[in-house]
Amino acid sequence: MSSEQTPTTPDTTGPRPRRLTYAAALAALEGLALVVGGVWMLVLGFTGDPDDPQQAVTGGVTVIVLALLPLLAARGLLGRRSWSRGPAVITQLLALPVAYNLLQADSVAIPAGIALAVVAVTALVLLVNPATTQALGIRGPGRAQDGKQEP
Repeated sequence: MSSEQTPTTPDTTGPRPRRLTYAAALAALEGLALVVGGVWMLVLGFTGDPDDPQQAVTGGVTVIVLALLPLLAARGLLGRRSWSRGPAVITQLLALPVAYNLLQADSVAIPAGIALAVVAVTALVLLVNPATTQALGIRGPGRAQDGKQEP
């Protein structure tokens, strides 16, 4: 493999940029919120009086499994793994329609929708920041390893 074909490695020599740490913290917060929501659905499915207990249990398990995506992304971001930005961005993009639906409700869900929207937009801004991209070793399209434009 020639030097031009070697993959870019993140700059792990310096301190982790705060933006990267904040993005990881927001992703972890979302993952933990999903775990709590999933466990709550499971508990209600087993002990409560849902219309369909099987559906409540299945929904709880599904939400807990979905929590793995932002939790793994947060761990990867803290470890400066370049693959972790993709799942983190996907998580934020999926959170935006959920926040919109919460904002359409006439209930206590409106503050939750506002909070989720703020977290998702903030995390997206942090994830696409050039300092975060550089810390993860992600090159832009058409960029050589040394940062110069390829012909």
